[in-house]
Amino acid sequence: KGKCPEDGWDESTIELFLHELAIMDSNNFLGNCGVGEREGRVVSGLVARRHYRLIHGIGRSGDISAVQPKAAGSSLLNKLTNSVVLDVIKLAGVRTVTTCFVVPMATGMSLTLCFLTLRHKRPKAKYIIWPRIDQKSCFKSMITAGFEPVVIENVLEGDELRTDLEAVEAKIKALGAENILCVHSTTSCFAPRVPDRLEELAVICANYDIPHIVNNAYGVQSSKCMHLIQQGARVGRIDAFVQSLDKNFMVPVGGAIIAGFNESFIQEISKMYPGRASASPSLDVLITLLSLGTSGYKKLLKERKEMFSYLSSELKKLADNHNERLLDTPHNPISLAMSLKNLDETNDAAVTQLGSMLFTRQVSGARVVPCGSVQTVNNYTFKGFMSHANDYPCAYLNAASAIGIKKQDVDVFLKRLDKCLKTLRKEAKQEKSINEISDSNTATEQLE
Repeated sequence: KGKCPEDGWDESTIELFLHELAIMDSNNFLGNCGVGEREGRVVSGLVARRHYRLIHGIGRSGDISAVQPKAAGSSLLNKLTNSVVLDVIKLAGVRTVTTCFVVPMATGMSLTLCFLTLRHKRPKAKYIIWPRIDQKSCFKSMITAGFEPVVIENVLEGDELRTDLEAVEAKIKALGAENILCVHSTTSCFAPRVPDRLEELAVICANYDIPHIVNNAYGVQSSKCMHLIQQGARVGRIDAFVQSLDKNFMVPVGGAIIAGFNESFIQEISKMYPGRASASPSLDVLITLLSLGTSGYKKLLKERKEMFSYLSSELKKLADNHNERLLDTPHNPISLAMSLKNLDETNDAAVTQLGSMLFTRQVSGARVVPCGSVQTVNNYTFKGFMSHANDYPCAYLNAASAIGIKKQDVDVFLKRLDKCLKTLRKEAKQEKSINEISDSNTATEQLE
């Protein structure tokens, strides 16, 4: 049926299935005689076993989704993977999605592929409207495709950074709709930035007949992000949305899913990919979803949501204990931010020092964001880089509840963070005392 099984398969069943697919490829035929330049020859047995002897990759030179006659097993693997992944995207909340395909590139290059496909539809266009998110790969994806990003600064609402819809519409009018390739929006992001106002952006795109590409990097794991995409497509226009395989399905880095609501456009994107492609990302995600089944994946989504609530409540308690606060970002369903205002005021270097202290204590994924850092990316200068705004009111620390996180991860993180903050506070007091003594001695000397 081309759907993800409800109950996961055991490993031996999955391996039997993959071996059955592999013997359908010509390089594994007993009497095969190959006289071409690409015959699926692999010299290392270890490499052959690692890929279950599915060596031919996917697609043909002109279309990544095309069936390769001498690789019937690999082609079937590709078709089944795309079908199973589509089923899971619907399960995760985008019920009206019509088609998708796995592409062996990470999210940034997959976005570039989408932009390059749109170039043929809009030959005059040279601008991409991009509500700012301080993440390099999505910015570079536009530059690599040869377009000029038009950065729309976010607006501060309480603690949250939200889409400036008026600025988006004003920029469309100023540049002219025909000169704009698309609007490039984002769902999953680091707090205090929250997902873009997708419904409103989708309506603007429909009104001005401008394509809309959504960077949904790690949004499949969030029912809220998927709901935004579903609603955006219902009330307006979303041409494609792109998500990472590793972040959403816990497989090695190297693959993404390009999905959409117009089958012909998604097919155009797949035909834009030059040459054949590695089957590795498709193989990884198919094995993972067959082992989990829909019940296993639903369980992971449920656990992630529960861990988000736990992380939020515990991080708030820790923040209160250190005279800081958990920033109020109710529209962000994955990432949290805790202010570091007192730390920042105590010592300029203390905020970045906290980041290095956490890293050396094996806390990965937590981001410490100081105020006022400036960074240039591809000749574009961003003030306040990493904070998604020129002048965010305070320094802060990020932590996320992503799929696969365990209670032990949260508890260990909070324990180490608490210890680091206490150490920094103690050092700050000692430094203050030394400075006070030094000032007192200087004053005495002046009097004498």
